[in-house]
Amino acid sequence: MFRCGIGYDVHRLSETRKLVLGGVEIPHGFGLEGHSDADVLSHAVADALLGAAGERDIGHHFPNSDESIRGISSLEILRRVGEILGAKNCRISNIDVTLIAEAPKIGPYLDAMREKISAALGIEKSRIGIKATTNEGLGALGRGEGMAALAVASIELT
Repeated sequence: MFRCGIGYDVHRLSETRKLVLGGVEIPHGFGLEGHSDADVLSHAVADALLGAAGERDIGHHFPNSDESIRGISSLEILRRVGEILGAKNCRISNIDVTLIAEAPKIGPYLDAMREKISAALGIEKSRIGIKATTNEGLGALGRGEGMAALAVASIELT
């Protein structure tokens, strides 16, 4: 049986944080605010996978009230989500994620992101699609106040 899940995450930009997307630190004047490393791309993937497995969301499994995980790498979150799926006999079929941000350009980092996400989840990087778009200057994302990501994941129950 195959199942699909959808994930979404959004974070405000911050001048005091490093920008981490897909587990890759990207040179940029701003990072993202959050309890963890605020990697919107990885968070959206985690939520899509959790949803496909019939689990509660990332906030339930990794609550911002838990000080023991403050600053946790989102790759570690993905690794733990992979363990949750493994315990439920779920195999990841594919992941597709879109980053919504006015800047920076992520093209030069796509292969490294796919590599890091595939390693965290223990899947082939050919199963991961990553792309980006802008919000065409519209709304808070278009004004460059934050970044968001949408993800879809499909899993197979084994």
